[in-house]
Amino acid sequence: MKVTALLCDSAQVAPDGKLYILGGGWAISWAPDQPLKMSLAILVAVPWNRANQRLNLEINLLTGDNEPVFSASGDEQPVRAEGELEMGRPPGTRSGSDLNACIAVPFDGLVLPASDYVWTIQINNEEEARIPFRVDNPPMTG
Repeated sequence: MKVTALLCDSAQVAPDGKLYILGGGWAISWAPDQPLKMSLAILVAVPWNRANQRLNLEINLLTGDNEPVFSASGDEQPVRAEGELEMGRPPGTRSGSDLNACIAVPFDGLVLPASDYVWTIQINNEEEARIPFRVDNPPMTG
């Protein structure tokens, strides 16, 4: 399965299935210990032979050492999202074509200390993508 993912400020899936991305492609935030506005824009190319099958999607936020990140709300829940995906074959689709599924997942308000992080995306318990990023203190200016 081919998964393309982009870290962005905001993402939305339009009614026509297009993925709208605002502030996409960043890999560093200069706002440690501040609420972040962050989303994942995800494109899953579902192979033709996997159409009409339920796929389990799991997204996890990990530290740079691959340890789970827990929410700052004190409930000791890992920062994650999960759901199911199932793509049907639209009429007229050429046999063997990939079926694109666009997904937008917001994670607004995360408060993260300065460190390295990575989002992992798993489909049916197989890791399909890793999106690393860093939260750091702003550089000192002269």
